[in-house]
Amino acid sequence: MDQPSGRSFMQVLCEKYSPENFPYRRGPGMGVHVPATPQGSPMKVLERTCAGSFSGVRKLVLNNSKASWETVHTILQELPDLEELFLCLNDYETVSCSSICCHSLKLLHITDNNLQDWTEIRKLGVMFPSLDTLVLANNHLNAIEEPDDSLARLFPNLRSISLHKSGLQSWEDIDKLNSFPKLEEVRLLGIPLLQPYTTEERRKLVIARLPSVSKLNGSVVTDGEREDSERFFIRYYVDVPQEEVPFRYHELITKYGKLEPLAEVDLRPQSSAKVEVHFNDQVEEMNIRLDQTVAELKKQLRTLVQLPTSNMLLYHFDHEAPFGPEEMKYSSRALHSFGIRDGDKIYVESKTK
Repeated sequence: MDQPSGRSFMQVLCEKYSPENFPYRRGPGMGVHVPATPQGSPMKVLERTCAGSFSGVRKLVLNNSKASWETVHTILQELPDLEELFLCLNDYETVSCSSICCHSLKLLHITDNNLQDWTEIRKLGVMFPSLDTLVLANNHLNAIEEPDDSLARLFPNLRSISLHKSGLQSWEDIDKLNSFPKLEEVRLLGIPLLQPYTTEERRKLVIARLPSVSKLNGSVVTDGEREDSERFFIRYYVDVPQEEVPFRYHELITKYGKLEPLAEVDLRPQSSAKVEVHFNDQVEEMNIRLDQTVAELKKQLRTLVQLPTSNMLLYHFDHEAPFGPEEMKYSSRALHSFGIRDGDKIYVESKTK
């Protein structure tokens, strides 16, 4: 067995799941029971005679146990119904393939190891053909180097994959995920590829490239968000040279047509307006501040119309409005509340007229 620090695998297992460190009967579920032999030494769990004790195990956690792949394969042979396997923090740099496939396994957590090459990851698909969920977070996978048809055969049932904090650096690697025929959920936070983009760009560009994914980084992708993302994708690449445009762009052009860039709209309130001031037969163009009140405008007009402010009546005429002029009655009312715009008219009349 494994003895890197002078302990057997069984000693590590007993310590990890002892009642003192890990009470195995905490709520519903199955724990790990390791009885002693008549001689008092730990049971050799890998002996065929003891296999029946473990035949019903559905979930096995070997995190930070530093179990070798040989040990893992030997254990798996004795667990015909195993569905979930945790192999995190075991310093794996490679994957050793077994000659026997584990068809029962649905979920594999193999996070926080040192797996860098896709040639190692593909072995997991060979060994565990029924995988539904593959969690590869915090490894150093740098690329997905596999033909599309081969990916579909390797992971035919994969529904969820986590590549959180992997080393992916190419959009082609993201496109490869479309080759998994049943993939619905993806986690892609913290990868080098997405670092130069804004938070909005990251999510929308990934959603647009993965048409079958319904959950990204833990959040559901709604139909509305997908359409927004796909339209964003078209506009994002509209001015890119044709030789650099991704294939997905042409698919979306077929779906939506070629979209023009969105117009930039300044939603800040207008601070001033150029208006025509009418008094008797006089017409004068003026720039007026819209943050001032009616009373302050009257003071500004006093010299022009030669009337005291107490004797002025003001009317605002919107040149696009269907109604006539609106009297500007209240002295304390701000001019912007009248919706005054460039080209409007202000009529001044005398109360004594």
